[in-house]
Amino acid sequence: MPDYGLDLEFGVFPSPDAAHHHEVLELAQLADVLGLEHVSIQDHPYQAKHLDTWTLLSAIGARTTQVRLSTNVANLPLRPPVVLAKAAASLDVLTGGRVELGLGAGAFWDAIEAAGGGRKSPKESVDALVEAITILRGFWAGEPGRLRGEHYSDHGLRPGPRPVHDIPIWLGAYKPRMVRLTGRLADGWVPSMGYADPTDLPDLNARLDEAAVAAGRATQDIRRIYNVFGQFGTGSGLLRGTPTDWAEQLTDLAVGVGMSTFIVGTDDPDFLRRFAEEVVPLTRELVAAEREGGESAPAPVDATPAVADATHSQRTATVAAQADSGFTAQQLAIPAHLVEVHDYLRAELDQVRDIVRQVREGHTTIGSARSVINTMTMRQNNWTLGAYCESYCRIVTGHHTNEDRGMFPHLLRSDPALTPVITRLHDEHEVIAGLLDSLDRALVSLVSDPGHGSAGSRALDALSDAVDELTEQLLAHLSYEEEALHDALATHGFG
Repeated sequence: MPDYGLDLEFGVFPSPDAAHHHEVLELAQLADVLGLEHVSIQDHPYQAKHLDTWTLLSAIGARTTQVRLSTNVANLPLRPPVVLAKAAASLDVLTGGRVELGLGAGAFWDAIEAAGGGRKSPKESVDALVEAITILRGFWAGEPGRLRGEHYSDHGLRPGPRPVHDIPIWLGAYKPRMVRLTGRLADGWVPSMGYADPTDLPDLNARLDEAAVAAGRATQDIRRIYNVFGQFGTGSGLLRGTPTDWAEQLTDLAVGVGMSTFIVGTDDPDFLRRFAEEVVPLTRELVAAEREGGESAPAPVDATPAVADATHSQRTATVAAQADSGFTAQQLAIPAHLVEVHDYLRAELDQVRDIVRQVREGHTTIGSARSVINTMTMRQNNWTLGAYCESYCRIVTGHHTNEDRGMFPHLLRSDPALTPVITRLHDEHEVIAGLLDSLDRALVSLVSDPGHGSAGSRALDALSDAVDELTEQLLAHLSYEEEALHDALATHGFG
């Protein structure tokens, strides 16, 4: 998994409990004194036990001097974007530029509706979020309002005040469209343990990166913020052991998965003090050692063996490649990301092959095989490339289109000597496109005639042959591309 090379940041996520408001303020002051970077507050205006988020952040801002203040995440359906923009800008002015805005499209719609926010469909809530981001950034830039949107409007608005600094926008995102939106527009991505556990992060990160690259952005432009929860003890689970265990596990998440900000949920000042004084400095030290070559860092520890093994293997390969090639770890992260995307394609191809096997063995009906394939890979791109838009064909074609239109032209401009390599890769894309068409036709034929007689058998044989031929050509292509473009990507990047 990638290391985006960003400086580590740490923070606290206290409960905005109205019954213990003195303790909340004292905890925020402690975070400031301990040198943590963030105090981050959840926003559920309909929750009777919670203080109002912006009022609390204002009080925290008045009592602190260094720590940054963020919503995690602001409830957009109950906070119109113009009012939200003004609140964030005002607090940024009052605190000398310490505001960062976490933003969410909305959840708990019964409670939102009860509070007067109105209910939106998933599509409507994401569309509204896009409009809100446009309004927020225009307001902060001092631009007169021009938007007449479906959900929000600022047409004719004279915005102000302007914030002291460019306020970053974090998005809480888990589902495909929200992750793509984050990759296109956001400055930060903020998932939480329990909603996105460590095993989920590599796939979500890969989707985020593909969306960023497709939008012409560098993957390093998006800070990965992780809300984490745990306790100190002698347990072997994730964030259940000693401070050393915590530091090693957070190092895995930073260097191995790409998370660069860790915001710990706690209301306990003794816990926070131990986290800041023991876990944070050791994590910084371990990450620095890993980035310099990993020689002084201890063996990685992770609550999930699969993630730990993959992380350890990736770091070992990166260190070896760095020693041999002279590239920095940050440079090597770029071709490593291409390998991650390819590994995803390989894994999904394995699933396609497994579905065919299940059909042959009678474990899956022929009629449901297409449904499984259709829903399996709807997680990556928003390409519209034919009737088989919700299949494995779609993601492979989308990936190749992204390379043809973006990465390859950039590499050719940077190094014309790559022309033979790029020409071969273009040609292989054409071959693979034909094989994907053949696979689609074979699958349509199979589902159209799901009989168990000779016709059904021939259709199944044709599908198996199409999958086998695609497998042979695609795996060879992916391996060649990784080897042939490794140094070029480390030198010139994706574009």
